[in-house]
Amino acid sequence: MDTSWLGDRRDTVVIEGPDAATYLQSQASQDLRGMAVGDERWTFFLQPTGKVDVLARVVMVADETFRLDTDPGFGPVLEARLNRFKIRVKATVTPLSDSPGDTDVDEDQRIAAAWPKMGAEIVPGETIPAETGLADVAVSFTKGCYPGQELVERMESRGSTAPRHLTVLARHADDVPGAAVISDAASIGTITSVGTTQVLAYVKRGHDDVARD
Repeated sequence: MDTSWLGDRRDTVVIEGPDAATYLQSQASQDLRGMAVGDERWTFFLQPTGKVDVLARVVMVADETFRLDTDPGFGPVLEARLNRFKIRVKATVTPLSDSPGDTDVDEDQRIAAAWPKMGAEIVPGETIPAETGLADVAVSFTKGCYPGQELVERMESRGSTAPRHLTVLARHADDVPGAAVISDAASIGTITSVGTTQVLAYVKRGHDDVARD
């Protein structure tokens, strides 16, 4: 998946050690088995309740070393989540203080791709994977147990629909993050990100084709 428009100025954490691979596999919503050096995969790290702590990209850089990156400002959240259940695990988690990147995210392309951003579309402890539109990118429904798996698997096995879904809408002149999405004089959602010509919004279940007032 080409996500070059996300830029490379991202918060980065490195986990390394003989248990790094098995520990990440036990914590990630994505199946990380079979990765080779240079491979990358997207994953959620969830709370036991199934709510998202952080969305991250995992890159294997050596046999016992993985680099994980997330949206700017959320490196400490990622670091804390990786350390939370790391008991008697032979691996160290180290934040990189100097980000090697020099390009920022292209917000218009991100919004057009309906790609959620930490702090906007993904709020730690509040958002569930099914709402984000990235379940097919960052979740494996065939791997073993990980924290939060019960909610994810229950919704999948029952064919449940999330109470809201992320939607790209044409921008109105007065759109700002936090504003309501109004259709037929009723509030059906909330704008989360505003671009040049489009916005991202969470829209309530049952409103697939949104005709805004």
